[in-house]
Amino acid sequence: MLKLFYQTELVEAGCDEAGRGCLAGPVFAAAVILPEGFYHEKLNDSKQVSEEDRYELRGFIEKNAVCYQVAMVDHEEIDRINILNASFKAMHLAIEKLTTKAKFLIIDGNRFTKYKRVPHKCIIQGDGEYASIAAASILAKTYRDDFMRKLHPDFPQYKWITNKGYGTAEHRKAIEEFGLTPYHRRSFSCTSNQLELDM
Repeated sequence: MLKLFYQTELVEAGCDEAGRGCLAGPVFAAAVILPEGFYHEKLNDSKQVSEEDRYELRGFIEKNAVCYQVAMVDHEEIDRINILNASFKAMHLAIEKLTTKAKFLIIDGNRFTKYKRVPHKCIIQGDGEYASIAAASILAKTYRDDFMRKLHPDFPQYKWITNKGYGTAEHRKAIEEFGLTPYHRRSFSCTSNQLELDM
C-alpha cells in the first residue's frame, strides 16, 4: 500500500514527469497535493497501471485531490535546454500553478533543481511508494498520451496513437522510412542519419 505523506508538518506535493525517454513530443509533469485519508486501490506508478485504469484514476484524482496542476515543455525547448532540465522546468511550472502552495515537495527520481526556497526530497521509484507521486505520474502520463493522440491523425505512419512517441521498433522504422517530423527531438538520436521530413 502506498504511503500518503513523506512528512506531515508542511503541505506536501508529489511531482513526477512523463515522456522523458520519448523521441517525439513534449515532456509533461504534474504536481499533486492530496488530502488526509486519500485512497484508491488501483493507484500505483502509471507504468504499472493499465490504460483504462489510468483514466479512471485520473478522474478520481482530479475530483479528490486538494489541488493538482499539469504542465508541459515542448520538443523545441527540450532540444535547447536538454531533457533533464526540461523535465525539471515542467515540474516547476506545475508547482507554480498550484492554487494551494506546496511547502514541501517529494520528487520521483534521484535529481531535481530546487524550486524557489521550498524544501524537497528526491525518492527513487517514488511513484511506487508515495500516493501523491503516483497520482502525479498518472496525470502526467494521461495528459501526455492525450497530446500525442491528437497529433496522430497528422502523422499516422509513426503510430503515436499506440507508442506515444517512444522509440519502439515501429516508430524507429517509420523514422527511417519517412524522416523526422516537426515534433521529433533533434537532440535525441532518432535515426542513424536524422533525415528531415519534407513538410
